[in-house]
Amino acid sequence: MAVEIDLDNLILKSGSHASFEEGACVMEAVAFVAGEPHSDHPACASRVIGAFLRAWNDAMNHDDRQMLKPLVPRLIGTAATDAIELRRSYMALDWHCRVSAPAWLRLAGLTAEAAAVEATAPIVDGASARQAQDALDRARAAAYAAWAAAWDAARAAAWAAAWAAARAAAWAAARDAAWDAQTSWIRENCTPAFEVLK
Repeated sequence: MAVEIDLDNLILKSGSHASFEEGACVMEAVAFVAGEPHSDHPACASRVIGAFLRAWNDAMNHDDRQMLKPLVPRLIGTAATDAIELRRSYMALDWHCRVSAPAWLRLAGLTAEAAAVEATAPIVDGASARQAQDALDRARAAAYAAWAAAWDAARAAAWAAAWAAARAAAWAAARDAAWDAQTSWIRENCTPAFEVLK
């Protein structure tokens, strides 16, 4: 038996919760609306879509997570046969590989790799997934190399900054020590002479 819910006042939270009153992720809200026992794996919803949305729910920040609320009633009754769930899993993989990954590659400045991944055939089965693997492997290698170079540059910059700070601190300490020694020597050796000149 479905339960009415005020989506405007529903606040989706990350993680799983002991009860709906304690909080709800998007899939726990689906179980609540469907009248099922509290769970983030409601029987009425697609296993693949549920897995995708649990991960998405937990990866989003609080404000963005609230964009998932309109999906809650739409997920009820999406549970399907193994064949349909398999097709959905390939759709999710295709989106991840040919849409999401290229967007991140472009942000990293790896535009050629992004274009190569996007140009692969849609992933609809194991064979098409294997065909896309070469482009994905090249993109991963390029991304790793870019990450390693950025890390090396950051580490080198941090070391350079640390050494510069250490040098500056040592120079300042040496200068202060020399000034103190000089001032002390002048006080000890010159003050009596100045006293005589008075």
